[in-house]
Amino acid sequence: MSLQLIRERMLAAVNPVHGAEPPRHWQQRKSAGTRLRLVEMAIDCLVESGYASFSAAHVAQRCGVSRGAMHHHFATRMELVAATIEHVFYKRMGAYLDAYLEALATNGDLSSVEIASELHWQSVHSREYSAYVELAVAARTDSELAQQFVPQAQRYDTIWFDEMSRAFPQWQAHWDDMRLANDLTTVAHMGMLMLEPVLGQGERSARIRGLVTQMVDALYRGR
Repeated sequence: MSLQLIRERMLAAVNPVHGAEPPRHWQQRKSAGTRLRLVEMAIDCLVESGYASFSAAHVAQRCGVSRGAMHHHFATRMELVAATIEHVFYKRMGAYLDAYLEALATNGDLSSVEIASELHWQSVHSREYSAYVELAVAARTDSELAQQFVPQAQRYDTIWFDEMSRAFPQWQAHWDDMRLANDLTTVAHMGMLMLEPVLGQGERSARIRGLVTQMVDALYRGR
């Protein structure tokens, strides 16, 4: 199975509107566009002000949408939060896969491990990842948010690993090593991001990233 086909399968699996008929009429397209604008603005509000200050009214105001229109699309604050969570995971996966496929085609001198590791590090500095961190941290102490966030995070994780086993058949006999390599990269980069004010973005950070890549490469070569 080609990587492009796997990309399409993965994005279809996490697409918030997967299985729904595409809007055919002008009014339906307008409504879908407004809904998307609200969710995109919700991400901006999370990144700029954090979850504690997040409100549907503020999102509507920033988006130039009336409260009535907001209520039409999202009757409650938590409905907006749930849609935002889905959209964050969808955009994160899409951006990473697109960057990975492009890099494979244009960086012949780098190994797939080096490319994947570097792109993941770049991805944790994205707007969507910032929103993800805000949600993940807030979900630790907000049970209502956790009920929305945790199942989506677990679903994302399951889809990612299921499809990676198809994308990289050379790992299939060493599935535990692939999972370990992914988990190591994920937790190391997230920790580095959180500690970036202390570690900085210079040599100290680069050495840690290099070590992570070396460890993942060792797992890959030992497959």
